[in-house]
Amino acid sequence: MARPVTLFSGQWADLPFAELCTKAADFGYDGLELACWGDHFDVQQALKSKTYCKQKWEVLMDNGLTSYALSAHLVGQAICDNIDERHQCLLPEHVWGNGDPEGVRKRAAKEMINTGKAARKFMDAKPKDGTKWGRKPAVVNGFTGSSIWHSLYAFPPTTQAYWDKGFADFAKRFTPILNAFDKLNVNFALEVHPTEIAFDIATAQRALDAVGGHKRFGFNYDPSHLAYQGVDYVKFIRDFPKRIFHCHMKDVWWDHGNGDVGVFGGHTDFADARRFWDFRSLGHGDVNFEEIIVALNDTGYQGPLSVEWEDSRMDREHGATEAADFVRSVDFKPSNIAFDAQFDN
Repeated sequence: MARPVTLFSGQWADLPFAELCTKAADFGYDGLELACWGDHFDVQQALKSKTYCKQKWEVLMDNGLTSYALSAHLVGQAICDNIDERHQCLLPEHVWGNGDPEGVRKRAAKEMINTGKAARKFMDAKPKDGTKWGRKPAVVNGFTGSSIWHSLYAFPPTTQAYWDKGFADFAKRFTPILNAFDKLNVNFALEVHPTEIAFDIATAQRALDAVGGHKRFGFNYDPSHLAYQGVDYVKFIRDFPKRIFHCHMKDVWWDHGNGDVGVFGGHTDFADARRFWDFRSLGHGDVNFEEIIVALNDTGYQGPLSVEWEDSRMDREHGATEAADFVRSVDFKPSNIAFDAQFDN
């Protein structure tokens, strides 16, 4: 096995942690990427309790599982966003508070720093399993939100100066988080994604520049959010070879539907047959995972491949089981020899 195969628990947050661990082991996974919602990982409990992290590891290990990353997508979304009523259902009560937008953003940033502290504590409690990946540095995956996503289509006429303010706002809010992560030896991995400050290669570079190339800022690579936009998802790996801190395996198809709906989604629900694109279970979409694995090998990524399972057309337990097998079938170790080195023997 070239890399560990994990399951992102975010889409399974309706299941108790212990139950999901049992299922993930049965599905064939090596571990879980733990979402900081549901009862899968509670940041506040991790910080307050002397036994919480140890107990999480005991349940994981009892099921033959490990973990390499925490994910804080929901609270991250509120750090830079223009806050509205939709955010309340994403956030813990102590982050939402009275719903005042700036108060929500500041509390979300504080919660992200606490997530870094919890991730450090969790990984420091990791039983020895023969691997160092995830121990130092720890990884927190997540979103950033964006104060300028609503201006994606540049009308009313939008200047670069307007967008510069959005990246400056991101830098102002995230640099203190990254500095706190640096003291903890924790990396923040942004999942480049529509609605975030970075949603393609150009904006990923712009975000990296905005925080001065901060060594704690990188990416949770996920091809599914790039491919349907027409972004070269393999080039992304090669453009940011040292900034891929974590990797999601998720498929998507595009150029489907009946022509009623384009890339922007037409305000339709996922799995609406009119849609131009939709997330698919691994192996059922249009992403070329062979090219992804080659690029990851070429650039030296040896971390986990984490399945983020999202397919409204398929039973999720069937899909998760099939996805674990799919990842193992496409992953392979890089060669440690030159293929023609033996010709002169």
